[in-house]
Amino acid sequence: MAAALVRDKPSVIVAQGEAAARAAQAATRTIPIVATTNDLVGSGLIASLAKPGGNITGISLLVTELDAKRLEVLTELVPSGRRFGVLNDPAIGQPSGLQGLAATARARGVELLTVDVHGPQELAPTFASLRAGGAEGVNILSSPLFNSHRDQLGPLLLQHKLPAMCEWREMAASGCLASYGTTLREGAAVQAALIDKMLKGARPADTPAQQPTRFELVLNLKTAQQLGLTIPPSILARAEEVIE
Repeated sequence: MAAALVRDKPSVIVAQGEAAARAAQAATRTIPIVATTNDLVGSGLIASLAKPGGNITGISLLVTELDAKRLEVLTELVPSGRRFGVLNDPAIGQPSGLQGLAATARARGVELLTVDVHGPQELAPTFASLRAGGAEGVNILSSPLFNSHRDQLGPLLLQHKLPAMCEWREMAASGCLASYGTTLREGAAVQAALIDKMLKGARPADTPAQQPTRFELVLNLKTAQQLGLTIPPSILARAEEVIE
């Protein structure tokens, strides 16, 4: 698909996720690419945020840090929990991210049950196995796979009585107990601004890549009630949005 795009001679290629960015970069070293990935620098797609150095610039989502932060919030939402599941997409997950989660779990005195999910057909058996393994909540790591199937996630989480921490506000609205992170609206605005610069002749090599600046906590009280959970007032006070 990337090669076909290059043959069409676009002015800019927009790549969502690391796999798409790598495919686009392999297909062209001259057409500007605006990519949104977990970690543009850590994945080697760019040299640095300030000076990307090639034909890619874009948005680096701070996923490793945010996945660990979401685990912290989940342990606050389920303070009695001592064993939590982790849904990981190995297609985009990086060892540094799982190591960061492990360090957070040790600091919080909790155990993690990490499960790799390769496709939507694995979601139902995964939640069943986590519940059977004694998981008292689930940290759903950042992944386009999980976000795109959020309408499937919500019912499964309720079926297995698993409070979940997710990435996007839209995932909380679909049945996760909470979400913490950036907003799709902000990401789209930053991406559009970078595309505009490329169309006006800016070079990706000299155009600084961006990182999110705003993070929001969203709580789903309806899900909490269905799970029989009471959200601590201290967390309610920190929420930018409460879904009722």
